[in-house]
Amino acid sequence: MTGPGSDRRFWSERRVPAAITALLVLVVAGALLYDVSAVRAGRPAAQWRRRLAAELATRPLQDHWVILGAAVASLVGVWLLVLALTPGLRAVLRMRTHASPCLRQEVPPAVRAGVDRIAAALLLRDRATEVPGVRWVRVSVSRRRIQVRADAHFRELDDVRRDLDAVLEEAVHDLALARPLTLSLQVRRAGRG
Repeated sequence: MTGPGSDRRFWSERRVPAAITALLVLVVAGALLYDVSAVRAGRPAAQWRRRLAAELATRPLQDHWVILGAAVASLVGVWLLVLALTPGLRAVLRMRTHASPCLRQEVPPAVRAGVDRIAAALLLRDRATEVPGVRWVRVSVSRRRIQVRADAHFRELDDVRRDLDAVLEEAVHDLALARPLTLSLQVRRAGRG
């Protein structure tokens, strides 16, 4: 997890996998506890427990059902470990927390900020469409890169590219991202495939 003021990625809460795992553990542990308590109280073990013990004692390790069960248990275990050890929330880009360019003041260290990649793409697209000569813009934002494709009309491509580059650099700076993204800009004449 992250401490106050840290610029590390946000961690997802993953409520659904945690709830499913907790429910499965509760059911299995409850059944085992009930059966063990019944045996301690002098009753015979449940039929499912006797059958499971017999199957485990007599079935060879090379049996396809044993191998399949072990593979499924291993995959579920690896999936749970990956969920536990990775931050998640890949769609949220971290923002700098030491100073806010919009507020022009220091941000308290306990505050962490992030911006959704789709929201960042929409903001950059809106800023790019304000450039004279830009007819159409498509922006995609990944965790490491911003790709901008624009169609220009009535102005020279070099002028549009230069203005777009300046506007987008300023917009990316205003986003105050903790980790700078690489900007890739492609401008072409409108109407050409």
